[in-house]
Amino acid sequence: MKACYGTGKHRPLGEHWRVDADGPQALCDLCLAQVCSSLEALCSRRADGSLGLSLAPVFPQEMADQLLRNMATKGILNDTTVGIFQHCKELRLRRASIRRCTVSAEAFRLALCPHRLQELDAAWASGGLTGANIVSGLASNPECRSSLRRLCLTGLHVDWESLMEVGVGFSSLQGLRTLNMANTDLTDAALEDICSLPQLESLDISCSAVSKLTALLRCKNTLRSFIGHKLQQLDMSPLRCLSVLSQLHTLRHLDFSEDHFAVDDSDGKDGEETVRQLLEGSAQVLPSLVSLDISGRKRTSEASVRAFVEARGGLVFLGLLATGASSCEILTSQKNLKVTGEANENQVCEALRRYRDRECFIREALLHLYNLTTDIDKPRPDMLKLVLGGMQSQPTSLHIHLVATACVFNLTAQDLAEAMPVCLLTSTVTQLLIAMETFPSHQQVQKNCLLALCSDYILQDIPFDKYFAATLVINWLRSHQDPTLQRMAVAVISILVAKLSTEETVKLGKDVFIMKQLLAIVQHKAMAGVVDSTLKFALSALWNLTDEMPTAARNFIECQGLGLYEEVLETYYTEPSFSRKFLNNIAEVEGLQGDLMEEGLLEHILSLLQDSEVEVGVRYFAGGTLAQLASRPEAWTLGDELHSNTVKQLHESIMTWNQLEREMVSYRSFRPFCPLLQAWQPSGVQLWAVWAIHLVCGQNTSHYRSMMEKEGVTELLRALAAHPDTHSDIRDLSDSILLMVDQQQNHTEPQNS
Repeated sequence: MKACYGTGKHRPLGEHWRVDADGPQALCDLCLAQVCSSLEALCSRRADGSLGLSLAPVFPQEMADQLLRNMATKGILNDTTVGIFQHCKELRLRRASIRRCTVSAEAFRLALCPHRLQELDAAWASGGLTGANIVSGLASNPECRSSLRRLCLTGLHVDWESLMEVGVGFSSLQGLRTLNMANTDLTDAALEDICSLPQLESLDISCSAVSKLTALLRCKNTLRSFIGHKLQQLDMSPLRCLSVLSQLHTLRHLDFSEDHFAVDDSDGKDGEETVRQLLEGSAQVLPSLVSLDISGRKRTSEASVRAFVEARGGLVFLGLLATGASSCEILTSQKNLKVTGEANENQVCEALRRYRDRECFIREALLHLYNLTTDIDKPRPDMLKLVLGGMQSQPTSLHIHLVATACVFNLTAQDLAEAMPVCLLTSTVTQLLIAMETFPSHQQVQKNCLLALCSDYILQDIPFDKYFAATLVINWLRSHQDPTLQRMAVAVISILVAKLSTEETVKLGKDVFIMKQLLAIVQHKAMAGVVDSTLKFALSALWNLTDEMPTAARNFIECQGLGLYEEVLETYYTEPSFSRKFLNNIAEVEGLQGDLMEEGLLEHILSLLQDSEVEVGVRYFAGGTLAQLASRPEAWTLGDELHSNTVKQLHESIMTWNQLEREMVSYRSFRPFCPLLQAWQPSGVQLWAVWAIHLVCGQNTSHYRSMMEKEGVTELLRALAAHPDTHSDIRDLSDSILLMVDQQQNHTEPQNS
């Protein structure tokens, strides 16, 4: 199946390529991550609720910047935690970032304004923080007035009137050289004030309410970069607009691009004409220009592009995405010229690199990347990084995630994932999970994410939040019945559940819905007599959910799962995938053994135990269920004769089993075995437990030795071997296990020394 934003086809299996994984994480990053996760322990609370470091050492200056940035990236920077930066002498900030963080004006004033900042990125900050709050706060610090070089207020409400009331403006920040006011309510009056800055070199007013560009003439001798993307309220004739731009003698980069999705073909004619005149005009207009972005200008012709490139030999960048002119032949002969467009892979990747903050262009570039990766057969971590960057920079855009998730599948399908750096895959999977959470009702996004997740390598070997993933997929199952997607979802759940910690499995096992959903799938398949992967995965998930999980086991009983499982055992009598494991989990739970005391069920399990035609795995798990039930005389209600016969058949059957070389089962704990190893237990019960321990220890002694010591199993075996009434078969196996353990310990101790 192919991930898509519409429909797609199967991708053939590609050749396996290897890419070197990223190196280990830097010690500094690890230390800062530890600080971020331990803030509550390292801090005390002030009267206003904000945190302050209890013992504040003097941080290296760059590390203070990095700590703030890490807190912002991890989503833990807020009014409470930003308080640690009130320690201005110990945590000296120079390049501060509160991008997309929830910080109030008061918290900003107290924590950041006292620092001698050189840069501040407050893009898309929330919590009521306005541009006026930031400018007036920074201007209140005399040092900041001259030290601040870069300021980003993208996405904020400027509140220019408030600044005018207090007599403070952008011009108060006399050292400012780079200012980003994109996606704000910037007005012509505020632009006039901004352009009076004596050292202003770079200005971005994209997607703002500016209607005139005349104010730019006030900084014509300093302005080197002007970005005016999507200025849809611009009210200037092409002649007047070009007249202003042509007087910016020091301008090296000009961005006059447009959102091609938002502009109708009948709109934007003045902007298109301005671009045409600039392209076809004299090179004496903007003589210093080396970079021009006109992406989204749909009326751009190849002839105009050719004329512009021929007239300007020093060009280093040309933005032509969604213009229809990026296939112009002259572009291929310019070795030093980078181009954004759709004519080839380089142009598409360049677009993804440059346009992270522009949804319209990321969307356009991803559409072309999807087509480029449909039949890809070589690992491309560079492309995956670009797709991931687009998703992270546009976290709420359905358009972006619809195509990006399909691209992720294309780039990680089959064996391609195994050649990607692990940390890149971890970040990518995390972003897929965020997409599933953000767009729960969009079937195609969910489908694409499931397709990408449904990989043994990713689910088994890549570190990510398995519990979060399991809950998301389970929630998806609540409202979707598509058989193909259901199969994938059940497969993912089956693998994820096996990877959860005990605490996480307990939480998941309390969800009655997942139990009902898995049982419904089993019932549907059993009624149809179907043997497929969906049924196997559903049974595997049930096994892992109930393994040493009393609450989940009780939910299984209450959801009428036992009767259904009896039907499965009878229907698939000789099918090893179905007739094993599960009843063991129920039989191990004290208080639930009584639910299994049905003569017909026990006779069926006994028949599995005794049938020499059935593989050892099936007989092994049948024996485990019987051993658990027979070990509890207080729960046995089916008479002494059946009990004696069960114990006898257990012993006789086990002695016919051959030790297996392949791994058949693994255990995370031997605790359920401890009651079976007591000296007073019947020999058949003891023998099954000893045979099981011998099986797994023989295959992985080093793993199980410490578990046996910790849980007291070693001492139980020694006591069993020494007891005069212990059957010789059990004593021999116990001695063999103890010998393996001793040999492993003797082998390990010299290595440790």
